[in-house]
Order: sequence, then C-alpha cells, then structure tokens
Amino acid sequence: MKELEDLTLEMETFEILEKDLSDIVEFSGMTETAEDENELEKKISETGKKFDELEFKTLLNGEYDTNCAILNIYSGAGGVDAQDWAEMLLRMYLRWGEKNNFKIKLVDETRGQEAGIKSATLEVGGRFAYGYLKSEIGTHRLVRLSPFNSDNLRQTSFAVVEVLPIIAEIKEVKINQEDLRVDVYRSSGAGGQSVNTTDSAVRITHLPTEIMASCQNERSQLQNKEQALKILKAKLHKKYIDECEAEKRKLRGEKSSAEWGSQIRSYVIHPYKLVKDHRTKLETVQVDEVLMGNLKDFMESYLKYLKSSI
Repeated sequence: MKELEDLTLEMETFEILEKDLSDIVEFSGMTETAEDENELEKKISETGKKFDELEFKTLLNGEYDTNCAILNIYSGAGGVDAQDWAEMLLRMYLRWGEKNNFKIKLVDETRGQEAGIKSATLEVGGRFAYGYLKSEIGTHRLVRLSPFNSDNLRQTSFAVVEVLPIIAEIKEVKINQEDLRVDVYRSSGAGGQSVNTTDSAVRITHLPTEIMASCQNERSQLQNKEQALKILKAKLHKKYIDECEAEKRKLRGEKSSAEWGSQIRSYVIHPYKLVKDHRTKLETVQVDEVLMGNLKDFMESYLKYLKSSI
C-alpha cells in the first residue's frame, strides 16, 4: 500500500507537469504585451524547476534508496568535546528531518556523564530517507574553541554516523529465534508514564555475530522489543553487504583501509568558518546554517558524485 501511494503521487506529479506544458504552449500563442511575456517566462521557470527536481530524483535509484532509515551517531576521539559534538549532530539531523517533512523518532540515547551523548539512534521515516542520508555515512570532524577547556584552546573532535535502510524481511540473512538473547532493563532518560518505573528497555543480541540493538524510548517492553528487532535486522543486513563488498575487493586484489571510519566532512568554527565535504569538495562558510539542518546541497552533491564515479 505504501508503494502504491508513492507511485500514485509520482503519476500525479507527471500529470501536473503535462498540464503545465500544455498551458505554456497555449499561452505562448496568446502573448501580446510585455506583461504577457513576463508571465510566460515565469511559467517556464517554475515548470523548469519541477523538471529539475524530477531529474534529480533519478539519482535516487539504489536498491534501498526509497526505504526509511536507521541513523546511528557515536561520539569518537575528543572526550567530552566529542560527546557534545555528537549531540550537535543529533540536533542537526532532527532539524533536517523537520525541514524536509521526514518523521524522525529518537529510539535510543546514551548520555555522557558531563555533557553531550555517547550514542544515539534515530528512526527516519519517509520516502527516500535512506537515499538522502547515505551521504552522511562516515566520520564527521569538528574544529572549534572548546567550551569544556579552561584555557579555551582549539579542540578537534570526531563523531561517526552510520545509516542503515529499514528492511521488512532480509532475504539473504535468516534470523532464528534461538540465536537471539533478549535482555530487559530499566529505561534511562527524561521519564514519563511507565518509563523509568519498569524494566521496559530492551536489548537484543544476535549470538552468532554478537551484534546488538537496543531501544528504550517506547512506553512498553513489547514496543521496545519490536523497535530493537527492526534495528537488528538492518545491522545484520549491513554486515552481509559489507562481507560481500570485502569479498569483491579481495577478488579484485584491492586493499581496504584499516583506519577507524573515514573522514567525510569537516566543520571548522575556529579560526575561520568553513564546512567542507572531502569527497565532493563542496564547501560553504555558512556553518551555522548547516548545523541548523540545511544539508540539501551536501546531500545532492554527494548523489551526483556517486553517479559520476560509477
């Protein structure tokens, strides 16, 4: 039903464009004044933008690009500054979701002792959520004057972003119930009805791979278990894909990097302001705008970069 709804919306978009083109053809034969010419140019410009949007969506043609996504954020090297940086990224993606009409739900969060977060998990709902967010996979680097340093020295911090497509059933990986260990514990966080008062938080471990997934933000243990299982499926699928890619590299004789993460983007707040994507070379001095969730240019440039590198 979701796929039918999406396809119906696409059909309606094409029907609107067809009508716009017919109107332009009809109007072009009736222009007599300068005002008519200006109106025609405006119609052509608006229709051209719609075509550009449709053309861009042809870049979102990966197997799972239309899927919803699981987004994980982990603080890296940099101590308390890194935990604060991870929370800044969390706010950035929450704002991006709000601005682009994606439904974002905080599934799990581990707070730092002094400030920030050690990790967080978001579920991002909406068409093309994974297609856009895959541009964010990797290590994000922040350079700024540390608010946690008494000498106010410049500090470099790192955080890792992981994005997984949500898949209802994993054809390549079979999950047996006997391979799962389910642990329940008391939720932490802001509290609320049934939260922090019962053992509602759930952690599921896939014993053969030791991959874990947890959820604590739902009200009931059953809801948390369903959410954790959804995340676990996504992680197992990623492991399968990574193993396939590693085997392909081995057969081609390629050497994979053993370093922790890959630095994809730098956010410099001091001594100057600059956000630079190290893959596409796109950069902007509007750091505050980017941290407010304006990621459209970076996401679109990455998708074009992927297309050109194939």
